[in-house]
Amino acid sequence: MLITPGRFLRVIAIQRVLIRHGFDEMLFATPWLRSLSFLRFLLPWNWMHRHYDSRAIRLRRAMEELGPVFVKFGQILSTRRDLLPDDIAEEFAKLQDHVPPFPGAQARTIVERAYDQPLSTLFSSFDETPLASASIAQVHVARLLDGREVVLKVVRPNIRRVIERDISLMRALAESAERYSSHAREFKPTRVVTEIEKIILDELDMLREAANASQLRRNFENSSVMYVPEIFWRYTRQNVLVMERVDGIMISNTEALLAAGVDLHQLAATGVEIFFTQVFRDHFFHADVHPGNLFVRPGAPGEPAIFIPVDFGIMGSISEFDQRYLVENFSAFLDRNYRRVAELHVESGWVPRNTRVDDFEFAIRTVCEPIFDRPVKDISVGQLLIRLFQTAQRFHMEVLPQLLLLQKTLVNVEGIGRQLDPDLDLWRTARPSLAQWMKDRAGIRNLVREAKQSLPRWMERLPQLPEMVFDVLDQLKDGRLEIMTRDVELQEIRREVREAHRRLVYAVVGVGLLMAAGMIDGNPHILATDLEHFPLAGWVVGALGFVALLNALRPRRER
Repeated sequence: MLITPGRFLRVIAIQRVLIRHGFDEMLFATPWLRSLSFLRFLLPWNWMHRHYDSRAIRLRRAMEELGPVFVKFGQILSTRRDLLPDDIAEEFAKLQDHVPPFPGAQARTIVERAYDQPLSTLFSSFDETPLASASIAQVHVARLLDGREVVLKVVRPNIRRVIERDISLMRALAESAERYSSHAREFKPTRVVTEIEKIILDELDMLREAANASQLRRNFENSSVMYVPEIFWRYTRQNVLVMERVDGIMISNTEALLAAGVDLHQLAATGVEIFFTQVFRDHFFHADVHPGNLFVRPGAPGEPAIFIPVDFGIMGSISEFDQRYLVENFSAFLDRNYRRVAELHVESGWVPRNTRVDDFEFAIRTVCEPIFDRPVKDISVGQLLIRLFQTAQRFHMEVLPQLLLLQKTLVNVEGIGRQLDPDLDLWRTARPSLAQWMKDRAGIRNLVREAKQSLPRWMERLPQLPEMVFDVLDQLKDGRLEIMTRDVELQEIRREVREAHRRLVYAVVGVGLLMAAGMIDGNPHILATDLEHFPLAGWVVGALGFVALLNALRPRRER
């Protein structure tokens, strides 16, 4: 990685933040450096006693101070409860952007450059005082020429350069960790960094966020329980999003909701139904649900309250393949059919095909039985998924990004629902959505719909079918038909054989060179060339032999 002055200064700044939050204390507490912990007191900033909060709180505060890339890094890590200690995962889930706003006059300039014309030609008013400020963008209130109130989401100036710089540093650290630590290789930090980069760069694109909002608005166009603000595409650019301004009560303000006559029990149940509707009906769900992104508009007497989501930068989608296995998993869990849960994980490819189903079944039963030994309404679906992922990690489960987003969102939805209604029974609330999904997939109507969708493809390939059949028959008749298979275990055996051969060659060469070094030191005239004028010849040959032996002992290269 090229070290530029900007990167060097950023590294220094990161070090100062970590030292200020006592990161060196945590570093020396690790098993590898615990025996050298006395060296920490030789560092000048530790000469005076300082009081530290818990390690999880310090890590969260350090990430918030380091900026958007590190905040997103912590937020993504908070979904990997299978890899992080519980205290750190809980604290990372609280990560929020705390970034001072940039000047309103600068925001006006950014917007005018995006439109290439003065704001007065598009808006009758523009409030330079930001309504909200985050690490990626900040929000300003404006009014269109026709009198409608809108909000403008303006991307921070030069933020892409800051993000790319921090991502490059993070990737270099991740690559080093994977190179020198087997535990880090299991964690796959480079893949996490790539995921962070994709999420943040997607959030920089206001056109993408506007498209997400428009899709969600279409999905709930005729809904009586959810309203998605309108996007004004005429005024939206890559770094400026213009959206209808909506009023509502923040969902965490329960006192205001009660004062407005909102039934919190019904509101919690409706929120859960909306989430499962997005997942199983639309395959497309809001994946950044937290109290700051969710508002409620009280309904008229006798009518339900209306949910109003905002901030559509992170959305998730689930394929029908994953949907089917999720529904069957939920049903098997409720029936305590752990054998079926284990089989579903193998069938879906979430765990390797060679996983022993009976071992996996026993591990799942060990996790789930203590949880199910309580009233159903007290069972946390989110915590159950977290424990399941932790168990599956031991069986080398590759947790897919879409499942991580789903788990994260489900935990947040359940948390908000339980704040509104502590007695919320998420299982019972979710059952109608799951049952409806199974009914739709198993019904005649779904078969007819899928046939209609596939018919054009079938018609296109139908004329080729006779020729393909005759071609296969001719190959079979002439003995030219070959079936190619890929045996993963056979390939692994071949790799092991090649690796053993490599080690043997290096070992033989190394031992030979070491023997030659001893003979040269004992008798410099042993070779035709007089080596008396080269007193270090034996050492050089011995060093080469030692290097060859090290190569023979080196662990197998990762593939």
